Amino acid sequence: MEAHHSTALEGNTLVLREVQALLDQGRAVGAKPLREYNEVQGYAAAARWVYGQALEPDTWHDGQLISLNELRRIHHMSMTPVWDVAPHPNATDREAPGNFREHDIHPFAEGMTPPSWALVPAQTQGWVDEVCRSGKKIEAQDDLGYPLPEELARMHNSFERIHPFIDGNGRTGRLVLNLILVRLGYPPIIVFKQQRDSYLSAIRQADTGDYGALGELIARAMEDNLNRFIVRNVAGPARMVPLAALADDEFTVHALRQAAQRGRLNATQGADGVWRSSRKSVDAYRASKHRHRSRKSGDGTN
Repeated sequence: MEAHHSTALEGNTLVLREVQALLDQGRAVGAKPLREYNEVQGYAAAARWVYGQALEPDTWHDGQLISLNELRRIHHMSMTPVWDVAPHPNATDREAPGNFREHDIHPFAEGMTPPSWALVPAQTQGWVDEVCRSGKKIEAQDDLGYPLPEELARMHNSFERIHPFIDGNGRTGRLVLNLILVRLGYPPIIVFKQQRDSYLSAIRQADTGDYGALGELIARAMEDNLNRFIVRNVAGPARMVPLAALADDEFTVHALRQAAQRGRLNATQGADGVWRSSRKSVDAYRASKHRHRSRKSGDGTN
């Protein structure tokens, strides 16, 4: 899911079922450009490495929250497959995946201008050092100067403002943020493709020093993943949990809420307004839906 949404934010047109077939079965379903399949495969490989490193770092890991070598390796892993078939048209050999850009970037439409390429190595190392210092404060619960979500937003935005690579900065930035989150003990985030406009708007606000909107987006994404992957797997089948922890590819939170409101899903609404149900109840609702569809299909063939 993460590989689908993060690449879709950058314009990849593969739909979720095409991404699942590619990553689960190694099949290129559809007739999309090879570049798009390789984008997804590269991101997925980098994501697997990121989460593996977060839990069991390589022996060369220096114990810091993140290192410059790790950042460059994430970019190399995520971008090499697509680079092999569709390299950036303006890139030199020295700007291949894992290497900093040696081109200046024109100002973005919103007005933000990344630094001159000659400043990129020093500014990127400075960013890594600052993130490591912030990480120590977070672990020690010291004052950051910002609420945690806004500090995470500042980290993410600062990286994107440097724009250290000639291509792939968005994907790399989100993977790096997830490495930081998991190492700090927080759930990783997924920015969904339908959030693209609000995500880009929040990035633009952060360019002006206002990290509120981006911080809120990050905080909500952390909570969503906490419900979707952690609460869901920790809770027993009969335990009542928020619907967000029970949603999947078949039933969205909205669909489950509608089923609860119509009395088709065994659920309760708490005093906080949050609907809660259990995996056992959702499985029963799923089975009833399938039985209903089977009867309708049988009626149509008689």
